[in-house]
Amino acid sequence: MSHDAITHAGYPDAVVGAVLASLLREKAGKRPWLVGLSGLQGSGKSTLVAQLVERARAQGVYALGLSIDDFYFGRSGRLCLARTVHPLLATRGVPGTHDLPLLESTLRDLRSASAIRPARVPRFDKGSDTRVAPSRWRRVTRPPQLVILEGWCIGVTAEPAHALRRPLNLLEREEDGDARWRTWVNAQLERDYAALWRRLDRLVLLRAPHFSVICNWRDQQERALRRRNAPRAMSPAALRRFLMHYERLSRQALRGLPARADLCLVLDPGRRVRRIVERG
Repeated sequence: MSHDAITHAGYPDAVVGAVLASLLREKAGKRPWLVGLSGLQGSGKSTLVAQLVERARAQGVYALGLSIDDFYFGRSGRLCLARTVHPLLATRGVPGTHDLPLLESTLRDLRSASAIRPARVPRFDKGSDTRVAPSRWRRVTRPPQLVILEGWCIGVTAEPAHALRRPLNLLEREEDGDARWRTWVNAQLERDYAALWRRLDRLVLLRAPHFSVICNWRDQQERALRRRNAPRAMSPAALRRFLMHYERLSRQALRGLPARADLCLVLDPGRRVRRIVERG
């Protein structure tokens, strides 16, 4: 099944319709159906979630999109991790830099949301590098039927210990020579994140063709920020270093997630959906 490329308007209608039909096919009962949407940086996750939520609501299904990015620890929390665990944890993104208890409590509150006791969904401001005040969080006044949780590391599994010994890139070689950072991150994946992944009812993957395309996809976002003179826009050199934080787990995702995903959207370097593969 081949489709046109993602555009400024989003994914083609045929793609959105096929994905939603697959997600809703097995949904049963009144509890929220929890779907994970995984894809490496720049693959179009937030765009697809917005389209799926809109299409679901048009079909009478109350859907809600969540981003794991909104559950990052703020800068002060990560600086504490940097002091007590490893300096590289000052940079958000890797497992261990998310507030998973907050995510768990949010998912729990969504199941019983009402006008009297609304659930509140956090928001993270990447410009200020911290979570916005709770008074500005999104209020949800009824339980959603479908919740889509998106993120670059959704569903990624831990590596075996022997795979951590050898540094993968310049960042690991120069700033994590003793493997302390990557070993700690891997332990978070193996324990707390794995428990969260087990709660997913379905896993959808936006499958990139290879790791090297990620820098181009991610730089498209940074170029837009640079054109607006955004204060935190990254230069190409800064972006290359930034992506080294995620290279190990990105490659792990490319190796392991296609076999684990219930639904896989195979992308080409231009982010066209070349085919949709459904497991089982």
